[in-house]
Amino acid sequence: MLKAVILIGGPQKGTRFRPLSFEVPKPLFPVAGVPMIQHHIEACAQVPGMQEILLIGFYQPDEALTQFLEVAQQEFNLPVRYLQEFAPLGTGGGLYHFRDQILAGGPEAFFVLNADVCSDFPLSAMLDAHRCERHPFLLLGTTANRTQSLNYGCIVENPQTHEVLHYVEKPSTFISDIINCGIYLFSPEALKPLRDVFQRNQQDGQLEDSPGSWPGAGTIRLEQDVFSALAGQGQIYVHLTDGIWSQIKSAGSALYASRLYLGRYQITHPERLAKHTPGGPRIRGTHPAPVVTLCPSLSPVPPLLTSGPEVSQYLPLPIQIRFGVFAPRSSLLLLGNVYIHPTAKVAPSAVLGPNVSIGKGVTVGEGVRLRESIVLHGATLQEHTCVLHSIVGWGSTVGRWARVEGTPNDPNPNDPRARMDSESLFKDGKLLPAITILGCRVRIPAEVLILNSIVLPHKELSRSFTNEIIL
Repeated sequence: MLKAVILIGGPQKGTRFRPLSFEVPKPLFPVAGVPMIQHHIEACAQVPGMQEILLIGFYQPDEALTQFLEVAQQEFNLPVRYLQEFAPLGTGGGLYHFRDQILAGGPEAFFVLNADVCSDFPLSAMLDAHRCERHPFLLLGTTANRTQSLNYGCIVENPQTHEVLHYVEKPSTFISDIINCGIYLFSPEALKPLRDVFQRNQQDGQLEDSPGSWPGAGTIRLEQDVFSALAGQGQIYVHLTDGIWSQIKSAGSALYASRLYLGRYQITHPERLAKHTPGGPRIRGTHPAPVVTLCPSLSPVPPLLTSGPEVSQYLPLPIQIRFGVFAPRSSLLLLGNVYIHPTAKVAPSAVLGPNVSIGKGVTVGEGVRLRESIVLHGATLQEHTCVLHSIVGWGSTVGRWARVEGTPNDPNPNDPRARMDSESLFKDGKLLPAITILGCRVRIPAEVLILNSIVLPHKELSRSFTNEIIL
């Protein structure tokens, strides 16, 4: 029997996610068409023996969260419950406070996942590693370059046994290129060190003549209070992955995570990706789909011959050549990584992709160009608008021939270990170029440019803006 715990934090967190977190709790923000934590729940539900999924956080159980839990239980046929902390208790305090709920039924182990990570969640591989050699703590690790590793928890491992010998959270100097992914597998015995930290916090509080009770004593930081203290004692091990992984700390990183998940849909959920249909929008991707039917009269083409006058003798017309793939017009099918909610209305002349997510009830007009963007519930993009590297908020309207554009802050594509940089809005008193964000119910007039800007909710603009925060 297994369980999973997803740490969703609380409203005091996610400030870098504003203004998007004003309207919906950050864990429920749509990434690749579904709430952020649904990706976690889907991964947990696929692990054999999973019996229950618990969400722990400090959010008030509002209508949106309650409805999500009901839908998740029905869809995955698993108990999915929310346990609300009475105060923010840190990454480990909630685990210790709700230890009886976690251990109820006697699970052999339980997964712990931070809500603000994007991953392919190799949970089954972690479980196999745990069952081969059981230890209280198993951490999922990946690699980062020397500079960016300073922004994460760094792990020094024994390369033969994979024991964690040293752990430092966000070190000031280079420690290791192995970083903590925020995804763990704990044995029930892992709660004992949390109890020791709690008791030590109580004693420290009494020595300082303070009450020594919750929430002060109950605030436990897994990374600093547990991992750093127990490293090198044979209790913590690391499982390395080379799969997709990224943190989701800001709106820009949510857009990057959406790209990663949309790409993964090709394997995990191909039914979620939009496809070319007669009379439907054109979907642009980086690669064409496999060609099913070639022209029957197509003669063999010599290797490496893809263009030039010599090709004409081999190719009957009509024919199209795309990326070295030969196919008649009627059989070439381009697949862009695009998600379109079934209730959205998209004009046939719109051009979408790659990496676009269109939410519930969205209207996309004629001639619209969408690329590397998220369009949220109820938004309207009028005719011939262009939206690039942006997030369009709930119920917002972009007028005809307007252009909404941002600047991506993606990892260096030439560095396989590169990660998303920690985004800072300002440098030397100036707003740095970043993706453009339109908050809830923003109105953009026709024929204007909104570039590298953040527009707070319920604003009606009358002109163009560049590199500004519109309050």
